[in-house]
Amino acid sequence: MLQQVYSLYRFIRMSFQDPPTLLSLAVQSLVKNEALAINALQELPRELFPPLFKAAFTGRHTKILKEMVGSWPLLCLPVGALMNVPDMSILQAVLDGVDMQLTGNFHPRKRKLQVLDLRNVHHHFWDVSAGPEDGDGSAETVCQKQKATRPHRYALRRRLKVVTDLCLQFDLEEHQTYFLQWAQERRCSLNLCCVKMQIRELPIHTVRKILQIFQPYCIEELELNTGWTLSTLACFTPCLGQMKNLRKLHLTLVHEKLFTFLRTSTDIQEKSVTKFISQFSKLNSLQHLNLTGLYFLTGHINELLGCLKTPLEFLSIALCKYSQSDMESFAQCQSLHHLKHLHLAGIILHDLSLVPLGIFLENVANTLKTLELEHCRMTDSQVSAFIPALNKCSQLIEVNFCDNDISTSVLMNLLHHTANLSQLIMELYPAPLECYETGFVLRAERFVQLSSELMNILCTVRQPHSICFASQLCLICSQRCTYGLETRLCHCCQ
Repeated sequence: MLQQVYSLYRFIRMSFQDPPTLLSLAVQSLVKNEALAINALQELPRELFPPLFKAAFTGRHTKILKEMVGSWPLLCLPVGALMNVPDMSILQAVLDGVDMQLTGNFHPRKRKLQVLDLRNVHHHFWDVSAGPEDGDGSAETVCQKQKATRPHRYALRRRLKVVTDLCLQFDLEEHQTYFLQWAQERRCSLNLCCVKMQIRELPIHTVRKILQIFQPYCIEELELNTGWTLSTLACFTPCLGQMKNLRKLHLTLVHEKLFTFLRTSTDIQEKSVTKFISQFSKLNSLQHLNLTGLYFLTGHINELLGCLKTPLEFLSIALCKYSQSDMESFAQCQSLHHLKHLHLAGIILHDLSLVPLGIFLENVANTLKTLELEHCRMTDSQVSAFIPALNKCSQLIEVNFCDNDISTSVLMNLLHHTANLSQLIMELYPAPLECYETGFVLRAERFVQLSSELMNILCTVRQPHSICFASQLCLICSQRCTYGLETRLCHCCQ
């Protein structure tokens, strides 16, 4: 039976008939006989392993899956690409197969598996039409990508590597709890790596336990959304400093006393801030930094950016009070001189000089692609301070100036200065101040009229791709009036 299956597979590779259909017939003949499939693994050609594994996975033949993991003949098994929906029985079968390898209870075929990848990546590996040569090459490539940049001890290199991404919230799902417990019990026998980690609303003691399971230098992306206080965050920061290969950090603090903290500063708080910022000097690969609600950074932005060892490509800071020294850091910090994306939101700038922002735009004129200054309450004089520099940013593809207090005349000047920005594909501008009555009540007819005039002015300069003028949120219906390719008024203005 086994010889017949293999002969059919060789015929498929050499014929001009429909390979997926014929191969499916060959594989299904094995999957239907569970005992035969398991017994055949010792002599099954390695090129038949991927299609047989995929068929067993689809048919939920957990015993076959377990045995196949235990005797996998390729360098990498990217099983995560098949797990579109979490399945406890499938996950348990796969991890039981790993246990077979750890205990030596696997088929006598020489063990070759080095990486078990549970992430939703490397889908091409399971493309049956790729054939054995391509499939094996795919596995080799995947394995090469999983090699960590930090030198390992010899014993650690010899361990089987299990790679995953995690998205953990307050109530862990059943499959997450099972995997974390399994990993915790085997962390001394495996090289456990989490590449992308998302943690939301978990207590710090739980986060610490999770981080102790995985090699910290394997974490490349970390998203932490929590209501921790500054002192609690300071206790976490040593864990952050161990993530030497971290490329993306997204940190959001949501605290009910945020606006109270914005007005207070103590010696204890300053020590915690210093402890937090000092860890950034250890993040040698950081390129993407997104900070939201870090109220304690007021007056410390220059210190934070000065700690960075590598140039940033993306910087987003939201819901944080800025000082003038913070704004000046944009012009001074070398770590921002190659920035591609800048996003400031919910940062009130109306009482600051934005001349440093103009200097910053000149420094990044050849690299900046997106500029978002949203809900910053900028006024005419402030916007006018950086308009000439904006004209030099020839690589811009997206701008957003919504929720700023700008008059029609300054908006006209701003649009004229975008004449050279031929790569812009998305533009968002605020409704002119003249559209509002006292108390920022929008006059719908005036909004449509002025937006139309501004659009016509822009069209005489260049042809926009996607553009929108937007009012502030209506205090009654919480919607905006927008004018662009189509006009939409909020419920209160209709």
